[in-house]
Formats: sequence, structure tokens, C-alpha cells
Amino acid sequence: MGRTVRVKSFELAARDINDVDVKLLHALSIAVGWPHRPKDWDFLRRAGQGIVAVDGIGRVFGSAMWFPHGREFATVGLVITSPRTQAQGTGRWLMKQVFERCGERNLSLNSTDAAYHLYLSLGFRKEAVVYQWQGEVMSPVPPVPVLDGELTSLAAQNVEEIAALDERAFGTSRQRLLALLSEGASICVLRRGGEISGYSMQREFGRGHVIGPIVASNDRDAIHLTAVHLKDLVGRFARVDTREQTGPFADFLQQSRLGMIDTVTTMSKGRRFLNRKENESWVYGLAGHALS
Repeated sequence: MGRTVRVKSFELAARDINDVDVKLLHALSIAVGWPHRPKDWDFLRRAGQGIVAVDGIGRVFGSAMWFPHGREFATVGLVITSPRTQAQGTGRWLMKQVFERCGERNLSLNSTDAAYHLYLSLGFRKEAVVYQWQGEVMSPVPPVPVLDGELTSLAAQNVEEIAALDERAFGTSRQRLLALLSEGASICVLRRGGEISGYSMQREFGRGHVIGPIVASNDRDAIHLTAVHLKDLVGRFARVDTREQTGPFADFLQQSRLGMIDTVTTMSKGRRFLNRKENESWVYGLAGHALS
């Protein structure tokens, strides 16, 4: 696949995402209504790799990022084409660039409705729907079930304590990403019988705060690990992305008066990404659409 593409009357070239001013990336996400702040872009560039589509005078018309977890797997995200170049083949060209750079890795992404058929045509398959809940956190937070265990905070320097649990839930090690996420996050762990059986993070993102990842083995634990952060965010904007459509956890989010404002579709290329097992650790809340 060529490193340049012609769109209408001008040519776009692939450039490393770290070589452009973050203000240009911010302007690109604003143009499509995405909430990423410049500091969110800076974090994502630290966490992963990416390219941008630029014209001859350095204007940015598209982006795509990938976040490798070892040599066999990566998540893909921030695939954006500016309104001016949408439906001109730029998105397909960007994804071909990603494929070239990711090699034989298995891939997963969360697709908007607008991009869904593009990803199908590129060999991705649907696995699940992600429900985006967000809004201003109201007081009081809904009642929660009786807690089985103990909730405690975890310092960022001890984030390796949750790495094995997260790997079982996510399906592959993402220890480096967890370390980066922990730098600016509030981390809560659920301890039961002396062992960590669940955890959650809360950090600034976009319009306010995102609660995620949330890792637990059942809805009751996931509710506690979410509620502990909601109580600290009363009066502020919060967001939770989950694949739970029904059940106690989904009901809790609705009772928390967060609004379900959008959905995206989890898709994979290569081996299947999601592999939920009953009573085992599961990602109840995503770290982010790009990070999954």
C-alpha cells in the first residue's frame, strides 16, 4: 500500500503522529465531535503508535493509532478522517497503513456506525456492542448491594499488583498501559480473602472523568467498584463505557442517572478478542474506545 493517497485535487502523505503539533490533532477530533483534549492526545501518543494524513503544507486530514500489547495483539483507535475527506477513501487508506505496520498481529477496535461497513470490508467481524453512559453525577448515588470483601485504594507505584488480574480479564498483558493509566488515576481494589478480586480506575478525560478499566468477576463487585468513584464525582461529569446491556450493573448505571448516549461495536480481525467465562474476571468498564 502506497504511503501517499490522492484525494480530489491534492495528495496526502503518511507521517508519524508524534511529528505533528498536538493542536492539529485536537482540531481534527473537534471537527468530528470527539471530546479528546490536547492532553488526551498527548497521553495516547505516549501509550501507542500512530500516523496522520497530511497535505503538502502540513495540514492534518486524518489519523489512525494502534496500541500493541506484545507481538501478537493490538487495539486500533483514533481512526479519524476530516469532514472534507470523508467518503474519499482516506479511512481505508489509513487502515491499510495500520495493517502494514502491525504485521501479523491480531487486531480489535470499537467502530462507530459510520465506519462499521468499512471495517467489515477490511475483514473485521462483530463481537459485541459497547454502551456509552455519561452525564453529571447526581447525589445520592443509588444504593449498592452488601459488600463481600474490602475496598481499598491502590497507589500508582503498586499497579503491578493488578496486572495478573487484568491479563486474565482482558486476554493479554497490558502492564505498560496500566502503568501509564495509573499516573493520573484514582485506583480502587476489591480484596477478598487476602487476594485482589477486582479493581477500577478513574481519571480525567474529555469533558470530565472516565471510570475505567473496571475489572470484576460479577455485577455486584463491578457495582461497588464503580460506585466508589461516582461518590467522589458528585456534581461533575463522568463516563462509563460497558458491554453490559442488561443485568444489575447496567441497571445501576441507569439508576445513577447517567444517560446512555451512544453505542459503538467491538470488532476483531484475526483471533476472536472477547472470551468471557462465567464467574471469571471480566472487563466491565473500558479504559477507552481506543484502548478497550
